[in-house]
Amino acid sequence: MNGLEIIKMTPLKNYLLNGEESNRLIFRKLLKTDFNDWLPFHQDPRSSQYWNGLPKDPTIACKEQFNRVFERYDQNLGGMNALILKTTNEFIGLSGLLVQTVDDIQELEIGYSILPKHWKKGYATEAAKKCKEYAFYNKLTDSLISIIHIDNIPSQKVAINNEMHLSKTSVYKNNPVHIYRIFNPL
Repeated sequence: MNGLEIIKMTPLKNYLLNGEESNRLIFRKLLKTDFNDWLPFHQDPRSSQYWNGLPKDPTIACKEQFNRVFERYDQNLGGMNALILKTTNEFIGLSGLLVQTVDDIQELEIGYSILPKHWKKGYATEAAKKCKEYAFYNKLTDSLISIIHIDNIPSQKVAINNEMHLSKTSVYKNNPVHIYRIFNPL
């Protein structure tokens, strides 16, 4: 396979958590009409302070992210789900399972991003735990990772709260990253 090592991932499974729920959140597919609700994430410079290579213009950055999400959907590579707060039906962030290649190894990543006005409320941890539970319950993989910039302490805390451990440090898309990992205990 062109030198690509594969971690035991179940091929052609539905990696999306569409319709799943956690205590406070509903997971659904991202819609093109969610664009204006997600744009404030890219308008806040704190959201991208750790990641090099993103467009400076928030609208362009948001468009590129949406294009990647819908491309992932089309290619069955997982993707970010919209996170909807149950109590208000408000769009508060994105989270999901993503097929990623790190150091020539294809793995399944738990990704999460929350709108800045909803930071420090535990939503990222809640979403990440639901992604882990879903992946392991459905036997999608033997292990999960989170790819986190080495300076992004808040996201590292989310991974640790999700029972993940630092597996290695690497470079991903020209960014120094920690790879946090958890193995399926089942």
